[in-house]
Amino acid sequence: MPRPPTTILRTLAVTVAAALLLAGCGAGSRTASEAAAQVPCDFPAPAAPLAVNVLAYNSSAIDPYTNTMVKSCTKGQVKVNHEPIDFGGQVQKTTATLAGTTGTYDILETYGYILPQYASQQKLRPLDDLLAKYGAKYDLDAINPNMRKAMSFDGKLYGLPMQAQMYVMAYRKDVFDTLGLKPPTTFAELRTVATAIQQAGTIKYPLALPLSAKSDIATAFSSALGSLGGAFTDPATKKATLDTPQSRQALEELRTLLPFMDPQVTTFDQPAVQQQMYNGSAAIAIMFSGRMNDLSQPGNSKFAQQMAFAAPPSVAGGNILYNTLSVDGWSIPANAAADPDLLFQMIASSVGPEASKASVPAAYPARAGIVNDTSSPYAAAAQSSIGKAPPAQPFPWTSRIANDTRSVVADVVLGKTPVAEGTAKMQQIATAILAEYT
Repeated sequence: MPRPPTTILRTLAVTVAAALLLAGCGAGSRTASEAAAQVPCDFPAPAAPLAVNVLAYNSSAIDPYTNTMVKSCTKGQVKVNHEPIDFGGQVQKTTATLAGTTGTYDILETYGYILPQYASQQKLRPLDDLLAKYGAKYDLDAINPNMRKAMSFDGKLYGLPMQAQMYVMAYRKDVFDTLGLKPPTTFAELRTVATAIQQAGTIKYPLALPLSAKSDIATAFSSALGSLGGAFTDPATKKATLDTPQSRQALEELRTLLPFMDPQVTTFDQPAVQQQMYNGSAAIAIMFSGRMNDLSQPGNSKFAQQMAFAAPPSVAGGNILYNTLSVDGWSIPANAAADPDLLFQMIASSVGPEASKASVPAAYPARAGIVNDTSSPYAAAAQSSIGKAPPAQPFPWTSRIANDTRSVVADVVLGKTPVAEGTAKMQQIATAILAEYT
């Protein structure tokens, strides 16, 4: 895929902004795990002392894998280094380390949404040869093939999956039981449930969604659009499809939820939504599964024992939910100086059975057979959700379109811009971006 004719500075700015669209999948967890499994990490000893720098944000879902790598692969003359960092800091450092001919980091935590952009710019090393070489040694066939596909671009693997996150709906069981309510399965039911809670005088704004105009609202729109069978582009023609009936309906459906949410909702990211559930100012939240374990911890909230979980609703019925599937994994930068064989064995060892088991219940491991319906309070909900996400849009322009249309989405959802005018603007923006790839 040809790289768009743009300056390096603009490319870096777009990468940062687009990466932040999925910010908060697990970052900022109150229960960051110190768990680390001791696993085989059997690379040949290098001839000289070697420092391997790993860039991964801290969260209860990611830490078990990072900690396992640091613990198991630091030996002899090899020292594996990882410094604590939040998601925003990781995004900035990833952009910087991939920009030059040599980088600061040897191993990067990446995820499927942004990976096509990096891969199309040839900033990541393809891993297929190393997977073939070391797959049997580290039992990598046990990694879910759909998650491998999510970390691939143009038929090549660019990230070894560690775990996935999908939308899960958390709700207050005590509130629902008192009012005789059931978990909603469509947006219409969601509005009915939220209305009942409001009219009971229980909670003024019962619904909490991460709709930050700086990031999350783009993911929300994509989730609603996908549930209705729409997408940003037509894969066959590479034409923008943001002025369709599905696009208009997605925006209209999101607007119908505003009366049930805090008036400041477009400033709320996922930590803010968590806080609403912690303090009881909301009774229903839909966000990434990496946030759910925190909600069930008594040390975080007096309502922890009342938290229940279900798959998110669909927008208008059907098997595709209001949902996004995000797969995280390890990548090797193309500009890494260390031996790729050594680096691959490090990342392969960190996604083994022991590390995967240590990540539960905070994470949903990529390795098959680790999670079952009793693995955590929200495991059954995650199992119901993971196979019902809209199809991925694995193109280098997807994150750019989502980023550049984000402000339009926010204005439409808030009622500042009419729906038809907004979709026309979005179509124009997407068409201009796609023109750079033809």
